[in-house]
Amino acid sequence: MTPESSNPDLNRRGFVKAGSFAALMAAMGGVPLDAQEAGKAERAAAAAEGKVLPPPKADPNYKEKPPAKPLKIGVIGLGNHGRDILATLNKLPNAPVTALCDTYKAAFRRAAEAAPKATQHADYRALIADPEVQGIVIATPTHLHREIALAAMQSGKHVYLEAPMARSMADALEIARAAKALPAKQVFQVGLQLRENPQNHHVLKFVRTAATGRLAMSRGQWNKKQSWRRSSPNPDRERALNWRLFHETSLGLAGEIGVHSLDLARWYHDQLPVAVHGFGGIVQWQDDREVADTLTVVLEFKGGVRHLFSATLANSFEGENDVYFGSDAAVLIRDNRAWMFKETDAPLLGWEVYARKDDFLSDSGIALVANATKILAQGKKPAEAASQTEPPLRYALEKFIEHADDGSRVDADWKAGFESSVLAIKAAEAVRKGTRIALEPTLFQV
Repeated sequence: MTPESSNPDLNRRGFVKAGSFAALMAAMGGVPLDAQEAGKAERAAAAAEGKVLPPPKADPNYKEKPPAKPLKIGVIGLGNHGRDILATLNKLPNAPVTALCDTYKAAFRRAAEAAPKATQHADYRALIADPEVQGIVIATPTHLHREIALAAMQSGKHVYLEAPMARSMADALEIARAAKALPAKQVFQVGLQLRENPQNHHVLKFVRTAATGRLAMSRGQWNKKQSWRRSSPNPDRERALNWRLFHETSLGLAGEIGVHSLDLARWYHDQLPVAVHGFGGIVQWQDDREVADTLTVVLEFKGGVRHLFSATLANSFEGENDVYFGSDAAVLIRDNRAWMFKETDAPLLGWEVYARKDDFLSDSGIALVANATKILAQGKKPAEAASQTEPPLRYALEKFIEHADDGSRVDADWKAGFESSVLAIKAAEAVRKGTRIALEPTLFQV
């Protein structure tokens, strides 16, 4: 059990017994306890009676945290995701890209617009040795991570490594051990975008306080009709471009995509699963690929609770989302937004009367908005910002720069990265074999 879940201040029974809207929202990060609330007692009493008070006035003393100092970044790997990273860094005020690396010359032409002044390297070792580079982002195919990540860490520079950490257990373990041994001031962050996203931390508090009740099950999905195949007149280049289609170089949908949903499940359920089941096949794209284009993965937790992840390259309906089903409410996470759907017999906790509600067919979802304290301090309503969210990648890269600047705790650290990589690797193996694999505790030890 983590410190968050054992904290008596985050205990649902205590909240319900106290009946205090102000205390609940303070723990949730939703409302600051000061004069701008027009009085704690008044608001608590109003919430208990189902009354809605006017929104608070702006706090004249509120000051937004200034951005972190600039971090000169080198990006290794300029494929599709590498270019997404470049485009995102280009939008940040403190993320100058000073060096690029790829083994394919044409990749530099495509990246030139986002980083026109960056030096170009065909060898990752030259970029790592570049004295101008302070932080290194590794966005190469998964099976190439180990050697590059180890060299980057040995250089003493800050490292952001895309998830999953590695294609094999041996590689993931070696990376994790090296990261664990790093000095405290050297940042190692894994590209588990949901871990560094304030929205997911906000939703986690509702789950950990049991505002949702007892979790019974959860599911995640990723549906997108695309082949994953890329073409090239050069056979060797085409094979390299299509690394995600073959077992030797890829963990397929279960690992390359599913790692995020599996990691979120392990995080929200607050325990490591005891087994993983996998099923899948090639049902849409009949070519020389080896990895399944449609699959289902089931994580089995203690107590019979399960998380189901499904993915397909055959259909795009309903896209990408995660849902957590509790005895009092369900939580839907989609497009970096979240909603709570309460059961009719669930207790009224008080904060619901202030929340924005959106209709989903016959259901009404309560919008869960992160950073509500900041929004209130600016004299705004949290509901007004419900749709003003940034892509998870932006939050992850912003946090990387922030961690490097102030030495703050990395949520997507080597431990979270290794555990999620174990899940991704074993899930891919289960799908390949169409079987159940027991996950012994020793698998997660570093």
